[in-house]
Amino acid sequence: METEKNGEFDWKVRVFDTLSFPTLILKPDGAILSVNVSFIKRYGIPKEQVMGRYCHDFFYQSSYSCPLDVCPLAAVLQSGEGQTILSHVASGDGEEKWEDRVFSPILDDEGHVRYIIESIRDVTRVKTMEKELSELRGFLEKAIQVSTSAIVAADMKGNILVMNRAAEEITGYTLREAKEKITARELHTPGQAEEIMKKLRDSEIGGKGRLPCTQVNFLNSRGESIPVELSAAIIYEGEEELATMGIFNDMRDKLAQEERMRQMMARVAQAEKMASLGQLAAGVAHEINNPLTGILLYASLAFEGMEDDDPRKDDLKYVIEDANRCKGIVRNLLAYSRQTLPDKETVEMNDLVEQSLRLIRDQRLFMRVEVVKELSERNMLIHADKNQLSQVFINLIINAIDAMNREGTLTLRTYPSEDGHDACFEVSDTGCGISEENVMKIFDPFFTTKEIGKGTGLGLSTAYGIVRDNEGIIRVKETGKKGTTFLVTLPIYDSSETEII
Repeated sequence: METEKNGEFDWKVRVFDTLSFPTLILKPDGAILSVNVSFIKRYGIPKEQVMGRYCHDFFYQSSYSCPLDVCPLAAVLQSGEGQTILSHVASGDGEEKWEDRVFSPILDDEGHVRYIIESIRDVTRVKTMEKELSELRGFLEKAIQVSTSAIVAADMKGNILVMNRAAEEITGYTLREAKEKITARELHTPGQAEEIMKKLRDSEIGGKGRLPCTQVNFLNSRGESIPVELSAAIIYEGEEELATMGIFNDMRDKLAQEERMRQMMARVAQAEKMASLGQLAAGVAHEINNPLTGILLYASLAFEGMEDDDPRKDDLKYVIEDANRCKGIVRNLLAYSRQTLPDKETVEMNDLVEQSLRLIRDQRLFMRVEVVKELSERNMLIHADKNQLSQVFINLIINAIDAMNREGTLTLRTYPSEDGHDACFEVSDTGCGISEENVMKIFDPFFTTKEIGKGTGLGLSTAYGIVRDNEGIIRVKETGKKGTTFLVTLPIYDSSETEII
């Protein structure tokens, strides 16, 4: 019987020694009862020098037991269950090492803890890899967050997983709100998400799982459609689709710049066209002016020499009236084709507006029109030809009154521009507005929507040239069913910048 016990004992000892991890057996008071071969190799100390020592003495060179609230040995004795602790070990060579210590109880027949087996596993490599992975993850998260491009990633069900700050600004959702309230599909206009996925799976477009830059519209938290430039990809694990990722850039500023450039090019083309037409108009006006003067002279002489009851007198009166109308057209042509430089002087914008109102001879135009003046309190000086600009202002005011059929509210407004460099003058009416197809034509020479005989179509084209020659801009600020607003901007004159010779 004793031999069998000794054999059983030897068998257990052999198993204990073959464990690949350094392992020791502890008594409940922390005394080391035995250690295995791996332990001896690991620490390089003979077994006799270890057995009988206390664990706190051997591992921490301390005469005192570890505090109960941190000692896994005490926790095993109290609960009768295994415990694990991760320890940071300072090595002699300065390298950082980590150990995973597992404490397992050996129970007697009555279920009390008789001994404790402690196995020590070196997890330095695992911890190092975890640290490197954590650092890499942190770096990637920072890179994603600081990106000026918006980035959104979602699983294949559309649940949003990643959203950086740029994406939060464009969409109006925080990452938390996006996870709770929407799916990636709801960031797209109807049908757009399905179309993008179709393209992503089409190897003929950008390659399998890739979509090159394309312009689409996103919907923000307020339901507004935002034009963006999107590139997208599917994230795979083997052949399985795990998630999708989209990188997009807000196109609003770029499109606004393109629109400003388009308008600028249109103004340049308009200026070139008007310059060419101006030269033509000048030649035509001079050619017509001489015979027209003769027609008026002789027709007037003949009219004055006729008796009152002469039946031809009424006919001749119509000839003179039509000739005078032609003379007015010639005068407008000459004004439109101005070939002299503006006679510039310093004038205050509000004074110029008031002067222009006083110069409108037919005050009956204002009988059913309410004139509202919203003039700036700031003194805005401009350096321009005041007579020419008065002609422009008068033309805009009369056009506004005509647009309202001489009944409504006329608002005259002056104010400095946001940057303070320009003086602005607005003329607003409550008329029916300008149709979309006519907005781009209103500054063209001879274009008019008035009845034949009531307009030559040279008023706004002449105004355009005058404002341009005075280094300003004239344009339709807004128009619609509730009326139209014309805006004239002229550079504010700074006398301190004038060169003194």
